[in-house]
Amino acid sequence: MKTLLQHVYDHERDRADRTWLTQPMGSGMLREFTWKEALHEARRMASYLRDRGYPPGSRIAILSKNCAWWFLADLAIWMAGHVSVPIYPTLSADSVAAILDHSEARLVFVGKIDQFGAMEPGIPRTVERVAFPLSPEGAGTPWDAVVASCEPLTGRPDRHPDDLATIMYTSGSTGMPKGVMHSFRTMDHSRVICALARLTAEDRFISYLPLAHVAERALLECTCFLVGFSVWFVERLETFVQDVQRARPTVFGSVPRLWMQFQAGVFAKVPERKLSRLLRLPVIGWLVRRKVLAGLGLAHVRVAFYGSAPSPAELIAWYRRLGLELVEIYGMTEGWAYSHMGIVGRLRPGWVGPPVPGVEQRLTSDGEVLVKTPGLMLGYFRAADLTREMIDDEGWLHTGDRGEIDDAGRLRITGRVKELFKTSKGKYVAPAPIENRLLADPRVEQACVSGAGLPQPYAIVVLSRAAHQDGAVDLALAALRERVNAAVDPHERLQLIVVAEEPWTVENGLLTPTLKLKRSAIEMRYEGMAEAWYRTGATVVRAAR
Repeated sequence: MKTLLQHVYDHERDRADRTWLTQPMGSGMLREFTWKEALHEARRMASYLRDRGYPPGSRIAILSKNCAWWFLADLAIWMAGHVSVPIYPTLSADSVAAILDHSEARLVFVGKIDQFGAMEPGIPRTVERVAFPLSPEGAGTPWDAVVASCEPLTGRPDRHPDDLATIMYTSGSTGMPKGVMHSFRTMDHSRVICALARLTAEDRFISYLPLAHVAERALLECTCFLVGFSVWFVERLETFVQDVQRARPTVFGSVPRLWMQFQAGVFAKVPERKLSRLLRLPVIGWLVRRKVLAGLGLAHVRVAFYGSAPSPAELIAWYRRLGLELVEIYGMTEGWAYSHMGIVGRLRPGWVGPPVPGVEQRLTSDGEVLVKTPGLMLGYFRAADLTREMIDDEGWLHTGDRGEIDDAGRLRITGRVKELFKTSKGKYVAPAPIENRLLADPRVEQACVSGAGLPQPYAIVVLSRAAHQDGAVDLALAALRERVNAAVDPHERLQLIVVAEEPWTVENGLLTPTLKLKRSAIEMRYEGMAEAWYRTGATVVRAAR
């Protein structure tokens, strides 16, 4: 088989002078890399890594936000015969130290990081450092200096398909992340996504979801290596919309939370009822759709993805009225995100879709989703016992997700096996479906349902920006609680809704780097308060600061 490196060499040869990567440099400045320029730098960095004398297959870490040099470092590591180890640029120093120690990393590339001073103590002095352009001052030996001092590797240095290519440490909601090992062969299954999404070299992507996560790695970086499309990078959070507008992506993927924030931003400019009325008008509706999508930077998008969490059916229907069909993708780091994908024309709101080609699915007696996938990991690095717990003797990957399968073979995720909790009445509650009903309301940006050991569950919510300015929001939340309770079983009905005092973020430890709830951390934040909330007799309360 032709490896990812061989595809990249083909693009270097066939598209030498075509712009590949566009990197914001600050103050409105951009740096563009052609395929020839990019590979010239990667080859020089590969020469530097090879000259360090590390044993073949040594682990080299990348600690950076998304940027052009992230791609180049990944390629250089592979060309030099080594293994890349991405690290989220939002982790604590202790987590960085644990990953570098566990992976036995020889060198770390340091790039764009907001809080490097807090993370730097996690990098041992025994680990060499090379600093990308735009990295904090003093982060390591400058990339440009290394590139200028080394001759490039020549030819087409390749790797065997079954060589270990990368170790991806899962973000996890609790405990020490596990190192998921993938080979060039398992990573090659990104090609099926290319076929299903009909990706071509003419497509345009914008890279902003963390490259340390399998979604951005499998669905953007590796598909880019295979197909050769152009990639733009985001400068910073404050310029996100302008960056998207500049990139004019034809394919765009995100998590449900961002799709909801886009919608909330539109409603902040045009009230929901007025927008709905305009969209129903024959000619004006078309113009309004184009204007809304253009304002979001999505006017050229032909394929829109979401994943990481379920999306409310109402949100999907709203984007459909704008002419944008949101397609859900489901997968795990352990399976190279190669599992399930919705099919336009056969989408069912609330359901992911069928398995992608080559994947089998089944449910256990307690509803856990099992998959067999050709993208299956080689195992967990230095953790054979954990590997055996995850993959059974028949090769089924135990996802830990609970689900349902309809007559068309479409999968619906209903929660996590271990997220079930029992009320004091002895009834089990699955929080995810209730949370999805709450998130269907535009006033609610985040939601967490809890209540173990209590007579009835309760919900903690984070309000959208617009909801904070609504003087009647408590009445609206009380009505939302009534609507949710009317749609669920009696033992699942919410006693009350609690309004959180601050958003849940990666920085305050309540979200994972991929924006999933750290359920245990959220519950710990409000531990011991529930009984007092219940005693008030109110249906909506405010959490104490």
